[in-house]
Amino acid sequence: MKVNKAEIVISAVSQQQYPNDQLPEIALAGRSNVGKSSFINKLINRKNLARTSSKPGKTQTLNFYLINDLFYFVDVPGYGYAKVSKKEREKWGKMMEEYFSTRENLKVTALIVDIRHKPSEDDVMMYNFLKHYELPVLVIATKLDKIPKNKKGTHLKRVIDTLEMDPDDTIIPFSSETAEGKDDVWHFIDQIIK
Repeated sequence: MKVNKAEIVISAVSQQQYPNDQLPEIALAGRSNVGKSSFINKLINRKNLARTSSKPGKTQTLNFYLINDLFYFVDVPGYGYAKVSKKEREKWGKMMEEYFSTRENLKVTALIVDIRHKPSEDDVMMYNFLKHYELPVLVIATKLDKIPKNKKGTHLKRVIDTLEMDPDDTIIPFSSETAEGKDDVWHFIDQIIK
């Protein structure tokens, strides 16, 4: 897909603020600093539509990015970041639960993990949370350029095994540096939003 138009429409904290145009949505979940913003920016060929930060835990709202007036990427707050207060984490938890459990036009959640490392307990918890709500999951294994090419299969298998991935879910290795995996992601999204 060629992206001609991409804009952030709203940063929402509750249902009342979600866009109500019924366009399909693709949520992006992952731990803080896993590269969600870089993933969005690489997909849409923009340097900084989604702001990247060296400080983890920066996204504290549901950010709705409208792409080509066709669908939304919904960037949800990163998890697993220790410097956020317990109260703040509970608030995020409620906000995310409300979104994932009630949003009818949510087509798939892209769970973004770092291919270099075994998925964390938080990644496993997030995957199980999404499966609990019977939501389809696309696992994006980022930072592909950081591992030797001949180790790709081993690393992917470790992600699949650790998450105990449902055979119906898809995993795509991806690099924000080299754009490897970008076409596969767009092909997947095209199928989803039709």
